[in-house]
Amino acid sequence: MRRSAFVLSLIFAAALPGLAASIQTAKPEQTGFSSERLGRIHEMVQLHTDAHDISGAVTLVARNGKVAHFEAHGLADIEARKPMSKDSLFWIMSMTKPVVGTSVLMLMEEGKLRLTDPVSKFIPEFKNMKVAVLQDPPAGAPARAPAAGTPPQFYTVPAARELTIKDLLTHVNGLNTGGPASNAEVAKIALKAGESLADYIPRLATTPLDFQPGTRWQYSATAAWDTLERVVEVITGETFDRFARERIFDPLGMKDTTFRPSPEQLSRIATQYRGANGTFTRVDTKAVWLNSPTYLSGGGGLMSSAEDYLQFGQMLANKGELNGKRLLGPKTVELMSSVFVPDTLPGRAKGRGFGLSVQVISDHVAADTPISNGSFGWDGAFGTHFWVDPKEKIVGLFMVQAAGPNRSMNPDFENAVMQALIEPADARN
Repeated sequence: MRRSAFVLSLIFAAALPGLAASIQTAKPEQTGFSSERLGRIHEMVQLHTDAHDISGAVTLVARNGKVAHFEAHGLADIEARKPMSKDSLFWIMSMTKPVVGTSVLMLMEEGKLRLTDPVSKFIPEFKNMKVAVLQDPPAGAPARAPAAGTPPQFYTVPAARELTIKDLLTHVNGLNTGGPASNAEVAKIALKAGESLADYIPRLATTPLDFQPGTRWQYSATAAWDTLERVVEVITGETFDRFARERIFDPLGMKDTTFRPSPEQLSRIATQYRGANGTFTRVDTKAVWLNSPTYLSGGGGLMSSAEDYLQFGQMLANKGELNGKRLLGPKTVELMSSVFVPDTLPGRAKGRGFGLSVQVISDHVAADTPISNGSFGWDGAFGTHFWVDPKEKIVGLFMVQAAGPNRSMNPDFENAVMQALIEPADARN
């Protein structure tokens, strides 16, 4: 009996080539999943492929530190009829943010910053920021839409308090969060060729905030995260990509995660498509991405693979450690995945709080998701999605490249994973 289980494990491991040595594989039933039910993940992906939401995907599920499911679906390049591969690479966009958040928390553990520190402690230009207030039309004036191209009329008031590191990590900062006034002002200080974070971020600090810090949750797509990257650079004296490589990617064995892909890596990037009216339109992201040769985007600049990002997610699931390498202490991971922004703050969805760089499920019934309360993770603008479920000890990864992705794919993937559970997390420990 023991020999049969061992042989099955070898067979399953052989079906998952290339996985890092730090992550073991196991037959689904050995991790409390049903093999038959996990097959519904492929069915879910096929439904979205048939609907022209995606051309293909890579899906990966681990439990108790062992991979139970790892599959490539569909095509990475429709025109070339190139199948999606388990080592396909993806622009993970905002899944870069938890990497930046982890970097900041590592420095917090070392006593080099506090969450309550004002950003101006590290970047003086953030002192005395202003908040934009749109002007109301004169009393009695007829209501009419402004002419196209007319800049918004606004005035500024002093920020009630300084922006803090915590504000940046939790999207309650108002720093270029889509308000018409800040959009117009940020456009005036656009990034120039050859500029770095050191050049641009102090200039960003001269633009007005969209709201008073801490008064609402509103997504800062890049500005807050690029600013956090610059804070890391100021503290460490290193460029952020070097810090991330030395302190996160190399220790975790994340060989394919990078801001600057090599020519070989470019050849493995899954093509992005926009699906509409029953057809796919190719979108070229191999030659143009968020990173210039000198500027790295903390809001969405990383490329990664399912296997690579699993190492990062499993480190978080293990409370900060993987394969003998500890990046964060258990209490820091607990802090990271705590609800700092409740779903009662304007801007947050029901049942979905926000922690330090990650969404946190505070009420899975209100959030309409089968993943457990306390689960945390985030998405990317091209449809990538990951979460860590501490209760069920699951890491889930959904890797796709879609322009304007159908966001129903993420809950569909979560459902396909969670319905396959047939035993508690500790049943086989």
